[in-house]
Formats: sequence, structure tokens, C-alpha cells
Amino acid sequence: MTTNREWVLAERPAGEPDLDCFDLQETEVPDPNPGELLVRTRFLSVDPYMRGRMRDAESYAEPWDVGDVLRGGIVGEVVESASDAYDAGDLVTGEGTWGDYAALDADEVTPVDPAVADPKAYLGVLGMPGRTAYFGLLEVGEPKPGDTVVVSGAAGAVGSVVGQIAKRNGCRVVGFAGSDEKTSWLTDDLGFDAAINYKTTDDYRGALESAAPDGVDVYFDNVGGPITDAVFTRLNLDARVAVCGQIAHYNDEEVPTGPRKLPQIIAPRARVQGLLVSDFASRFGEASERLGKWVASGELEHRETVVEGLENAPDAFLGLFAGDNIGKQVVRVSSPAE
Repeated sequence: MTTNREWVLAERPAGEPDLDCFDLQETEVPDPNPGELLVRTRFLSVDPYMRGRMRDAESYAEPWDVGDVLRGGIVGEVVESASDAYDAGDLVTGEGTWGDYAALDADEVTPVDPAVADPKAYLGVLGMPGRTAYFGLLEVGEPKPGDTVVVSGAAGAVGSVVGQIAKRNGCRVVGFAGSDEKTSWLTDDLGFDAAINYKTTDDYRGALESAAPDGVDVYFDNVGGPITDAVFTRLNLDARVAVCGQIAHYNDEEVPTGPRKLPQIIAPRARVQGLLVSDFASRFGEASERLGKWVASGELEHRETVVEGLENAPDAFLGLFAGDNIGKQVVRVSSPAE
């Protein structure tokens, strides 16, 4: 336990990132300062928002400088504790690095209970994506029984939870996803009423007319682009649109002309609201408690796509933009027996 591998940002991407943007370096394993924990990473989260941190521009997430160690959510095992709050062997989750080990402030991590769910679920349904779905749908989307809820990126970490919570609230749920395997998972396993494979559908508006014949009351947008354009034409009176992500545009070098479809929200008096889960930080405990109960009881299903090995973390990240993942994309960095 003397060498620590860490990924750093080697260069800023122009358009879609590639492997040249990443460099794996070896450093010494850090010593925890008082109040810190030395954590060995078990699972590392890769998320679409990280693409924005690669830009030299201000955003809601602080940009990385070239040469910075990349950061993200982790689940890991405490191997050395300089805090009374945790002991060696405890499992915790928090923001770490794309590395084998990280020194984390004990006040900025939370415990992981394997009795509730597999530890990697704490990076998905029981982590930031699950909380985003919970608050984004219930607080921004405000679904009511009988509403039709449409979710783009529905087979991802956030969208798959959004759809299931909407069903719990008595809604008709329609999801957009990028393969027949994904759409089958949505309808057969998660209980979506309909799912549209956007890669094999040329007419998004026509597909929506069939899947959501009574129009759209709530749209949870993870994608943007032509899917969102089509949904805007189907919004009902007083519809609510929660804008969570725009992955269709994250690699654009120029901002697309628009907004093109704003006239479509005038007649229905629709409300379009951006969503940052950090706005609900004071209520994270509420979300974690409810999501944990639903997962433990089997009422809320989840799935993780696991890429093996820290050395493959960049491939896992790039795979997000190719739609490789079903559910949450994570990297297994180590196993308990190692």
C-alpha cells in the first residue's frame, strides 16, 4: 500500500472527449490528517456532468484545470482512520478521486450499509442520481395521479428512478431510451407504460402521439435535442418541465441555434425549470431514507453497469456518450478480498 494511481486531465477536449484527454499517474498513498480517513476505492462513479468540468468555463460545477486529478463519487473502505467517527473496515461514500486511494474528510462522507443494497448502489439509486430523480420529479415536476410523465434518458441512472417514482404516484409513464434492450427493461422490469427507442424511431412526435395520446403533463429532460423539441409540441395545459441534463449538447463546440421551441410553451402556459440537486442539500436525509426503504423492500429496482479496473475509467466515462450503460455506470476499482 505505497503506490496510488490517479487519473488527471491531460488536455481539454475539443468536441467529444477521447483517451488523449486522460493521463494515469502514480503517486504515493496519502496520509490522513486529523479528522480524515484514508479510503481505498471500491467503486468509482462516472457521470455526464463531468464533461462540463473539462471546459475552461464557469458552470455549476467547478472546472478542472489541465493537470488536476479528476474527482467523482466513490464507495470505499476505510483503511486508516484519523477520526473518531469511523473505524478501519467501515464502508463509506463521498466525493473522492479517480484513484486507488483518497484522503477524505470524515465529516464529508456517509456510511454505506450493505444490508440495504449492494455498495455500488450508493453511487446510483441511493446516491446523487437517486436524489436528483427524487427531488427533480416530486418538487419540480409535481406529478399528480393520472398525469402523463415523459422521461428522456429513461434507462439511465436518473431517468430509471424518475419513472418508477412517477408510477408510485399514479402516473402514466413514457420513456425514451437508445436500444430495444433498454426499452424492454423499462416496460418489462420497471413498469413504464410505454418506451420509445429513439435510435430506431424517425418520427418522435408521432411516436409520442401513440405512447402519450392524452398529451404530456410532466417532462423530465435529461437529454435535450430533437426529443425535447418533439415533447414540447405535446405539452398539456399547465405542464411542468424539469431540465436536469442536456447530454445531446455536452460535446457541442458551438451553441445550437435556439431556443427554437419556446413558442410551444405559450398556449399550454407550461413551466420550464432547471434543476440542481444541490439546492435540496438540507433535505438529502429525507430522500436517502425514503429511497433506502423502497430499495430494501424491492419496490424500487436499480441496475448498475460495471466497468472493471481503474485503468478503464476513461472508457467508462466515454461510454456514457455512446449510451453503453443501462442504469448507473460505475467502475470497480478494487474488491474486498484484494
